[in-house]
Amino acid sequence: MDLTIKTTSTETEHQVNLSGDVDAFTGPKVKEALMTLVQSPNASVVAVDLKEVEYMDSTGIGIFIAVMKACKQSGCEFVVQNLSPRVERLFQITGLYELVVIRKGESA
Repeated sequence: MDLTIKTTSTETEHQVNLSGDVDAFTGPKVKEALMTLVQSPNASVVAVDLKEVEYMDSTGIGIFIAVMKACKQSGCEFVVQNLSPRVERLFQITGLYELVVIRKGESA
């Protein structure tokens, strides 16, 4: 399945809504979009909404770890929110659930 990436930004936060599958095929597009936001001069929070992600494999986990590390180096906060049940289970199995800030509910 294809992946749609929709980004909106405020003065304090970049909000990224992903819809579709995050896998080896779509992963490079996701990583490029997120890293661009992390490296932007006004990045204080990069938040990724996953409620419409139907499938994610280890490629997605690797991307989120890389983005989390990049955020720590640049001084911004990386947040995921609205995990679909399948993605939430993947986060729990892999231990990412304990490493990433998970925001419950809609973005501010």
